[in-house]
Amino acid sequence: MGIRLLGTLQAKALLRRSILAAIQTAPNAADVPKGYLAVYVGEAQKKRFLVPISYLNQASFQDLLHKAEEEFGFSHPMGGLTIPCREDTFLNLTSRLNGL
Repeated sequence: MGIRLLGTLQAKALLRRSILAAIQTAPNAADVPKGYLAVYVGEAQKKRFLVPISYLNQASFQDLLHKAEEEFGFSHPMGGLTIPCREDTFLNLTSRLNGL
């Protein structure tokens, strides 16, 4: 339980730092409804997705956030949180998370 809580806290801290760094440069920040966050996904061409913040509690989504941190740090080229994975992989993960 303590390990899972620590992972959740680390994911939230990572996301908070990323969002704070991106707020000033995100052109569509006002377009994100409360309870969601915008992420950019894709390898060559990035596509914007809105995901519920409840995904932050899921270990598989936290793995994607850690991968994003390793690849981009907190300087995201799209001005928002960029997740470096294929779009179909991301859609597969989020569809499984929707089923929970």
